[in-house]
Amino acid sequence: MTGLRERKKEQTRQHIAETARRLFADRGFDRVRVAEVAIAADVSEQTVFNYFPTKEDLVYWRLGSFEEELLATIRDRDAGESVLAAFGRFVRAPRGMLASHDDETRERLAGVARMIAESPALLAREQQIFARYTDALAALLADEQGEGDVEPWVVANALMGVHRALVRYTRRRVLAGDRQRSLAREISAEADRALRRLEGGLGTYGVRA
Repeated sequence: MTGLRERKKEQTRQHIAETARRLFADRGFDRVRVAEVAIAADVSEQTVFNYFPTKEDLVYWRLGSFEEELLATIRDRDAGESVLAAFGRFVRAPRGMLASHDDETRERLAGVARMIAESPALLAREQQIFARYTDALAALLADEQGEGDVEPWVVANALMGVHRALVRYTRRRVLAGDRQRSLAREISAEADRALRRLEGGLGTYGVRA
């Protein structure tokens, strides 16, 4: 029964989020009220807030799993593997809509990119999410390496700087009309170049004994 209840909750969450995405894509994030999302999804406004505490969460709700996967990749890296190498494995892997070869999904990706780029509220929330990732990664490194606050913070900012740059690069390419299936490979190549630039300073940092 618990499994069925959780599946129904997840279906409701996805239904609300997909309804919101369509409205935001059509009219812009800042022009749609949460009450309108509730009406279109045939739920109460309170139900929307029960699943998504803020309006921005309707767009970024899946990113909690991204953070968990990132930290798990660093925490569970193999013996002999550095933090930089583990992060490289993680950041090169295509995820979400970018990993799809379906044309419709790629058009949806373009719509999401456009929606975020045109919304100051979403861009501000994105920066908050990046900062949270950086703090969590720095805390993990400090706990693992037994160091002070400065070096883990510097390392975490350098690594997350690669991620932020790749997000910016991807969004710029998609908004410019790039729908090629090779885009994921090109993003991975950009990641390789950025990570090689960090190799001299971080290549031996946190090598797992």
